[in-house]
Amino acid sequence: MNYLSLENISKTYGEKVLFKNINLQISKGQKVAIVAKNGTGKTTLLKVIAGIEVAEGETAKVLLRKDLRIGYLEQDPDFFEDHSVLEAVFDSENELIRAIKEYEQALLWPDREEKMQAALSNMDDLKAWDFEAKIKEILFKLNITQLDQTIATLSGGQKKRLALAKLLIEEPEFLLLDEPTNHLDMDMIEWLENYLQASKLTIFMVTHDRYFLERICNQILELENGQLHRYSGNYSDFLEKRAMRHENESTVLDKNRKLFKKELEWIRRMPKARGTKAKARVDKFFEIKEASSKRPGNQDIQIDIKGSRLGSKILECHYLNKRFDDLKIVEDFNYKFKKRERVGIVGKNGVGKTTFLKMLTKKIRPDGGKVVVGTTVEFGYYTQDGIQLKEDKRVLDVVRDIAEYLPLDKGQKLTASQLLERFLFTRPQQQVHVSQLSGGERRRLYLLCVLMKNPNFLILDEPTNDLDIITLNMLEEWLSGFPGCIIIVSHDRYFVDKLVDHLFIFEGDGSIKDFNGNHLDYRNYMRQKERAARSLERGAQQKQKNAEPKPNENASGLTHNQRKEMKQLEKEIDKLEGQKTDIHERFSDSSITSKEIEKLSVELGELNKNLEEKEQRWLELAELD
Repeated sequence: MNYLSLENISKTYGEKVLFKNINLQISKGQKVAIVAKNGTGKTTLLKVIAGIEVAEGETAKVLLRKDLRIGYLEQDPDFFEDHSVLEAVFDSENELIRAIKEYEQALLWPDREEKMQAALSNMDDLKAWDFEAKIKEILFKLNITQLDQTIATLSGGQKKRLALAKLLIEEPEFLLLDEPTNHLDMDMIEWLENYLQASKLTIFMVTHDRYFLERICNQILELENGQLHRYSGNYSDFLEKRAMRHENESTVLDKNRKLFKKELEWIRRMPKARGTKAKARVDKFFEIKEASSKRPGNQDIQIDIKGSRLGSKILECHYLNKRFDDLKIVEDFNYKFKKRERVGIVGKNGVGKTTFLKMLTKKIRPDGGKVVVGTTVEFGYYTQDGIQLKEDKRVLDVVRDIAEYLPLDKGQKLTASQLLERFLFTRPQQQVHVSQLSGGERRRLYLLCVLMKNPNFLILDEPTNDLDIITLNMLEEWLSGFPGCIIIVSHDRYFVDKLVDHLFIFEGDGSIKDFNGNHLDYRNYMRQKERAARSLERGAQQKQKNAEPKPNENASGLTHNQRKEMKQLEKEIDKLEGQKTDIHERFSDSSITSKEIEKLSVELGELNKNLEEKEQRWLELAELD
């Protein structure tokens, strides 16, 4: 069943062409993502589909199936500032949602017995309790717990999570998602990933989260030079097919250049004949000229910046302590950084990761302990808030204000303009004012400003927000060869896994654990730990049952066959959990193919279902014992 058809859709801003005469069809059940450089029109295309912006072109059509329920998650959601969280999240015409809203309001005012009775009666009549449980799960998973809080007091990240919760609660048939993982911590991202993966929803999204693309999408679109290129499959399929397309384009480009040289020799002779054939050949020459002047899409971007020298003493933390009232951020943290160290910092939102970074850079004083910074250390600190860029300044002047050039290896230099080009700012874009840049382009410019200072110790606090995949690939390539130290705070699991050697895990209540491995290693470790804990819990329960006095003959209890079944279930559950761990480990193997991923995903789904059934049966028997 076709949900969406776009026909001859175009959009321009002044002389800038975002896309021209593009066509697209999305059918029921498809999970489609679009990738492109920042500022090329991904968000604009979503807005055209959502009806927020109007498509250009005489024959342009946006066709949606009649009565299709659409949900649109914007990058910067807009709510009424004086509304409460409860009013915002339950603002819906859906009868079930309205009933749950009345019930939640009654809970906030427990002294109004009449209102509570009416709400309970309405919930019973509509059989809304199962749906209420689902809503509670969504709100809990996205850490939305203070329903009486006003919107005006929320941060941008909290508003984004609130908008996502509201969208999932309304259960639209067709989801339009603009960077859904921004402002989510890793637990939230994994929960959302599983939620969307298991659902039968139809999705069209913009995201830079490559694990999301790998595990959820079955089609990826690339918007390049105003045109859409389609790739069936997930992110690994996209990379493979895109490389093949670029290889073919390079072959065609080489042929065009040879043909251009031949045609140039001919046209320079200025043929006097103005017949149809000669005129056609002149026209053809200009077509070939345009085609041969294109750059191949797979051009490499090299950034070989030379970091300033680091001495033997780099950065030392001596028993740091920090708290805000009852919130403990750090307790007795002791660590000495070594040369070329790559550390990832992970933890739930609000545990103090950014505060910790500010202590390391001495922007905040610890309550106890001290931070010692080596004399040769030059910090490059990329913060979530960014810097205030002057709107009326040109991009090139912003960078030149920091430095005219950057030293490279072997005594060479890189000018500000050359560095901007390597950060995907073309010469014409360098003359553009900051006010004309998109959110992602501003982030890229800010990152470049940090690097232009030639640091030897980089601290990157959520550097991947609003950056496109092309920029991320470029940044990862450069960071992998960076000669100094790096600390990364990021919810982008792919980015962290590709770069770090070990993690600081913020476990809450001031505890920071040093884990040797990346994010995937940590998640596998936690799954094994949870599996062992469940196994111990079952063993303790069984031991307690065995220690209880034997019931008399008339008392209820397990039969011999039921006890035998229970023991067999315990063995089978342990075996299934082992198989589950093996599958998760195979997912982390970089050599795994898309077909193997698809096969393993099916196996994992069946395994989870089987495991759930056996655990449920075990619990039923345990209650009888």
